Amino acid sequence: QVQSVESGGGLVQPGGSLRLSCAASASIFTINAAGWYRQAPGKQRELVAAVTSSGITNYADSVKDRFTISIDNAKNTVALQMNSLKPEDTAVYYCNADYRLVGGRRVNSWGQGTQVTVSA
Repeated sequence: QVQSVESGGGLVQPGGSLRLSCAASASIFTINAAGWYRQAPGKQRELVAAVTSSGITNYADSVKDRFTISIDNAKNTVALQMNSLKPEDTAVYYCNADYRLVGGRRVNSWGQGTQVTVSA
């Protein structure tokens, strides 16, 4: 079973930047669509940003003009570039990707999450 594996979380000061990456744990043909979600303590999981294979993106109002989601088709990875980070961006960030495998089968997979902490 293909799984999504996140990396790139950590501790950063307000105003700083982080880049999250999400990769498939096994060989895939392509990424059809992907999204980054986050869940802060005591809050529901929310969509942060989403992207399709054709490049259409969608962002939560709270991160527009600060975050950028992208698919690297050569590496079959999904990135979330986060700039001008705020304390309220602190959360566990999850990747969700819709993969197309060799042979045509589609698999949707959640990652285990990576912690992002924005604090002075």
